Amino acid sequence: MFAFSSPIIDYHALAPELVLAAGICTVLLVDLFVPDSRRWITGTLSGFFMLAALLPVVTLAVLGDDVRSALSGEGITGRYVVDNFALVMKALFLLSGYVVVLLSTNEMEEGGYYQGEFYVMLLSSVLGMVMMASSRDLVSIFVALEFLSIPAYMMAAWKKRDRKSNEAGVKYYLLGVFASAVMLYGMSLLFGIAGSTRLSDIGEAITLDGDKIGVQVVGIVFVIVGFAFKVSAVPFHTWAPDTYEGAPTPVTAFLSVASKAAGFVALVVLIFIAFPLAYDVYRPFLWVMAALTMTVGNVVALKQTNIVRMLAYSSVSQGGFILMPLAVAFTNGNQGASLRAVMVYLIIYAATNLGAFAVVIAVSRKTRSGEISSFGGLFQYAPGLTVMMTIFLASLAGIPPLGGWYAKFGAFRAAVDAGGGWGYGIAVIAAVNAVIATAYYITVMREMWMKPVPDGDTTPIKVPASLQAALAICGVATLAFGVLPGLIAEVGSITDLAGAFNP
Repeated sequence: MFAFSSPIIDYHALAPELVLAAGICTVLLVDLFVPDSRRWITGTLSGFFMLAALLPVVTLAVLGDDVRSALSGEGITGRYVVDNFALVMKALFLLSGYVVVLLSTNEMEEGGYYQGEFYVMLLSSVLGMVMMASSRDLVSIFVALEFLSIPAYMMAAWKKRDRKSNEAGVKYYLLGVFASAVMLYGMSLLFGIAGSTRLSDIGEAITLDGDKIGVQVVGIVFVIVGFAFKVSAVPFHTWAPDTYEGAPTPVTAFLSVASKAAGFVALVVLIFIAFPLAYDVYRPFLWVMAALTMTVGNVVALKQTNIVRMLAYSSVSQGGFILMPLAVAFTNGNQGASLRAVMVYLIIYAATNLGAFAVVIAVSRKTRSGEISSFGGLFQYAPGLTVMMTIFLASLAGIPPLGGWYAKFGAFRAAVDAGGGWGYGIAVIAAVNAVIATAYYITVMREMWMKPVPDGDTTPIKVPASLQAALAICGVATLAFGVLPGLIAEVGSITDLAGAFNP
């Protein structure tokens, strides 16, 4: 007889995922029975379940242990972990998802889109991101990635009668599938090397010596390339501008923040747990990718006339700044500073970028245009939106005392602490790019504050309550993180990654 022991399930640790799963089923069922005139209920329910899933995250942070294995038992312990890093990232994904619900409410209702199905897709994608934060195994990472990506492919093409939206969805899908195939091949090589899919086992097996060094290098590079597509790092960024422009604007905001953050979470977990001894492989690769990403993103953004495409290339360049601490991780023992820099940057960037897209949605409701020139004279008829957009753009540029300055400060500090040619070199490139980025952010500010209204129509903009709430959340967070950086520094200081292997 075979001895079999049932796994021990920690339902408290799995509560956020269970709440989101219940939300998906509830929204799907409610959408079947409510009349068309009351489909807005699905959006309300989605926001409710996002916040409900946040409650166990808070209780786990306050009452739980520093590290919990959601599934325990022979062979499965440590494959799905709830630690401080996972809790912070889950909170980020859930709050970002809630803000996206606020951005989507009027857009979905007034645009005649399928609302119930949209929110089911949104909840499913957020569930994949929440799963990604706890995954410490190649299989669970891949499942989480597909769980968050497949709904995103469909949401990108949600404007089914719009050719640009169809193009956005197809490009995102085809390149996403290609990236997944490359990454899965790399994962298979890593499994062959370690004989296990657990990241901690892979970290012990990959030492870059012996007769398997070639296979190890190929496996590492292929896995990183797969996630480079997800974070739209150059040269794997070509899908982002077209997808961002063609997708509904709330979906664009979601992809630029939450989806990008999920990709970076996976990269962080892999580098710190599975590849700590392979820095001779990933460091030059990530270094070049970070330099190219911030430079290409900024230079191309300078030429954009469409606000969404400009923010798309801005998102690409911001990804380069987030890659910078990862590129110098495990250099002169600065891995702790690098981890904190990435986490802080992701949180501040999420608040700032979601706020910028909220203003774009509010303004486009009146102008029906995505051109930067349509923001001309915005201060004359929408001074509040002008001030908010100025705050968000200045934060993206890293201008004190807004949150973006502290995010960039942490990234620069991690690079400088690394020292040597790697650290100082990427810091100089980032400094030059920070100046370049300021130019196109100031261009939009100049349009809003100094240029005339294009058509002379100064009718005030009516901002729906849901958009006002989103702007308030993002604005307060952007200001608070900049004026009181100790708030976000405290969060960054607790993001210890359980299982991280120190060479």
